[in-house]
Amino acid sequence: MFEPASGEEIGAVLALMREYYAADGYDFDAGRAAAALAALVADPALGRLWVAREAGVVVAYLAVTYGFSLEYGGRDAFLDELVVAPAHRGRGLGRRALAVAEAACRQAGVRALHLDLEPGKPGAARLYRAAGFLPLPRRRLTKRLA
Repeated sequence: MFEPASGEEIGAVLALMREYYAADGYDFDAGRAAAALAALVADPALGRLWVAREAGVVVAYLAVTYGFSLEYGGRDAFLDELVVAPAHRGRGLGRRALAVAEAACRQAGVRALHLDLEPGKPGAARLYRAAGFLPLPRRRLTKRLA
């Protein structure tokens, strides 16, 4: 059900992204997001973007980006975004997306797959824990450089 995204799906992904960011209170810049999605689609060395369609309409997307970690002994990846349209939740799309991400990461030689989980999302927490993701005794801090 999840397939690699092409440039043609960027508009549909942006629409889902805008809804997701609004629901979680994140700043959304459509131009910046479109440029980042286009870069991800164009350069597989950065990571991968997949979409899931139902009746020809994009109803979910998954973005995985690559990095490198001394702690994990090589290439690592970040499950940057997994978004399922609200009307399509509870149908197994999240579980399928995680399986796609894990298989692609294993094929790419990734040693560890990371993700962030916002507080107050028990359904997402259950999904991620059932897929084998475990919390680390740390907090991630971020400084925007651009």
